[in-house]
Formats: sequence, C-alpha cells, structure tokens
Amino acid sequence: MMRLILKFLIITVLFFTCWINNPINVIAATEPQEITPTQLEELNNLFERAFNATNNGDFANAENLWTQILDKYPDNPAIWSNRGNVKLSQNKIEEAISDYEKAIEIVPNAPDPYLNRGIAYERQKKWSEAIADYNQVIELDPEDPIAYNNRGNAEAGLGEWEKAVKDYQKASELAPEYAFALANYSLALYQIGQDQEAVKKMKSLVRKYPNFADMRAALTACLWEQGKKGEAESNWVAAVGLDSRYQDLDWVANIRRWPPALVNSLEKFINLD
Repeated sequence: MMRLILKFLIITVLFFTCWINNPINVIAATEPQEITPTQLEELNNLFERAFNATNNGDFANAENLWTQILDKYPDNPAIWSNRGNVKLSQNKIEEAISDYEKAIEIVPNAPDPYLNRGIAYERQKKWSEAIADYNQVIELDPEDPIAYNNRGNAEAGLGEWEKAVKDYQKASELAPEYAFALANYSLALYQIGQDQEAVKKMKSLVRKYPNFADMRAALTACLWEQGKKGEAESNWVAAVGLDSRYQDLDWVANIRRWPPALVNSLEKFINLD
C-alpha cells in the first residue's frame, strides 16, 4: 500500500499532506512562495488532475502532471514521493526509488518516502533493504499499521514467519479495520502451524467481508486439508467468482505471496489430492 497526497493547500506557503485514512502529516515547502489567486486556481486544477489521474490508474498521464508540478515546486518532498508512486505503478522501479530518495533528501524525517521506497525494494525482492525502510517509518511513527504490515511482508519474503506473525498482529491491533493485515496474520499463522486459529480468523473475516476473495480461497485450502470438502467447495466457488486469479498457483505464490504451506494446500485442492 503506497501513500499519496490527500489534498492541496496553499496560502503563502505550499503544504502537502501525505497520509490517507490516518492523522495527516503535513510537509511544508522549503521556501515561502507568494502566489496570486490566478496561479492558485491553476495549480489547484493541475493538482486535482494529477490526483484524479493517479486514483484512476492513468499513471502515464499522472506522471506527466506530477512532473509539471515539480517543475514549479522542485523542493517539495511530497510531490517527489507521489511521482515515485506513479512510476512504481508503471514498474519503473529504479526511477521510483530515485524520486523517493530525493524526497528523503529534502525532508529526512518524513515517514512516507521511506514507506514507499520499501515497497519498491520489495518489488525487487530486496527484503532486507525494505525492512530497513519500514524500521525507519516505525521509528518516526511507532503507531503506523501499514509499516508493520509491510515489514511483515518483507520478513515473509525472507522466510522469517514468526517475525511476520508478530508484525501482522501488531498492524491489526493498531488498525482493527485493516482487513489485509488481519488476512496476512491468518495466513502467517497457518504457515507456523496454528491451523485452528488461522481458520477461526479467516472465517471471522469472511463473515464480516463476504466478498473477500483472498480469505474465501484460503478457507478453501484449509478446509480441504481438514476433510471438510463441501464447505471447501462452497468457498472456492465464491472465491473464483470474485477473483479468478486464485486458480493460478504461480500468481498466488509469487504475486499475492501466500505462505508456502497454504500454497501447497491449495494445490492439493486444485489437483483434488
């Protein structure tokens, strides 16, 4: 999960917010900049277009728009971080990292560029580098659930599942409505042999979010192993109806990155072992 600017505020200094769904961290430009009402309107329009293009998945256009804003305000770290996000969404990983590093250079104590660079390192399977960035986020903001969840992902990449369990649990405690942290917690519990607790949490998530394909597919694998074939089949029909990618074991293992034990259980179900 990358973090983007929430809104654009200009008085005599430009301010950029760098949080979504959490208390807002505000980063100010390094120099006060006088701006006319006409310039304010034009810049707000440009920002709204960039933000909308980013949210709508029009990443090439969004990159161009963020670049236009950077041409006007090259000293604002949030813009560099946002452009890095749209570059990362286009799989321009090294370019994205470069933008995040520029943001960090301008304001070393802002957590978001570290968080986003950590995601980029994960794309490269540089798990230790990602963990170092998530550690930095947590040092700056010990109550950041996304950083704990993402650190769990990177620890899982290293096969450190006990550590991952603790971080997913911490993320879910900090943000009880953070469904994917809870989902990751349940998957990691299965990997370390706590099958019953894992299934209990999966079922709880499915009751709360009936269209949660990931948990439907995970329950399929777990219930099949338990010999509950009818219940497993029922969850499978729902899961693939919601997201057919769960039929692709390579996608499940390497893109969604389920733990190996659960991938193996799903493979048994798909092959009717």
